[in-house]
Amino acid sequence: MAKVFITGSSQGLGLMTGQLLADQGHSVVLHARNETRAKEAKAPQATQWVIGDVSTLEAMRSVAEQANRFGPFDAVIHNVGIGYREPGRVETVDGLSQLWAINVLAPYVLTALISKPKRLVYLSSGMHLGATSSLDNIQWSKRRWDGSQAYADTKLHDVLLTFAVARHWPDVLTNAVSPGWVQTRMGGPGANDDLDQGHRTQAWLAVSDDKDARTTGGFFYHKQPGRVNPVARDVALQDRLIDYCREVSGVTLP
Repeated sequence: MAKVFITGSSQGLGLMTGQLLADQGHSVVLHARNETRAKEAKAPQATQWVIGDVSTLEAMRSVAEQANRFGPFDAVIHNVGIGYREPGRVETVDGLSQLWAINVLAPYVLTALISKPKRLVYLSSGMHLGATSSLDNIQWSKRRWDGSQAYADTKLHDVLLTFAVARHWPDVLTNAVSPGWVQTRMGGPGANDDLDQGHRTQAWLAVSDDKDARTTGGFFYHKQPGRVNPVARDVALQDRLIDYCREVSGVTLP
């Protein structure tokens, strides 16, 4: 039996992943933005909760501290994220784009501060294929807001983070996943991908003993290697993102 921590798991794919793993007999620790969301979640019985809005650096540190009390973990699934329909740029108390802080910086900080697990899974998106490779003005403070583009960029950053961690931590099986465009609250009613498949790959990568799941530095879609933006393999770009995350957070990846 594995112990798995899943961020952003009070609803949607994160909660579905937690339920699937619990049904398989694994121990899950879930994460909610606040106590209300945790109480309202239709979570597996005996679920342990970590609480915190990871749009702020203070909360990211708190979430990591809480998670470590339940650890160590066999796997951590970085599922937390907000979507592409954000109407405008929202700035956090740390002066960062909220979209980027939640989708990219939170996975980085939590990766650095949570005791190293055996496996790591990061949620990306097929939209990363349309991202810009430039890391200039990541915070969208000097350009007109485009929610879809900003979201796509964060999903590329998640893949860059995945591949960087896979290089720096060869002893940890580290992979990224595109769940597809599915009808969750984030995906919206127009999504046409298979919702039943949306959560299975991350659960499989987190706990399966299948040879294909025991890999690292991969990008998956429905348990198969997915199409990845070739710029994500740029080691220099990966390290530039890691350096930037360290600079703005004050947290160093061990």
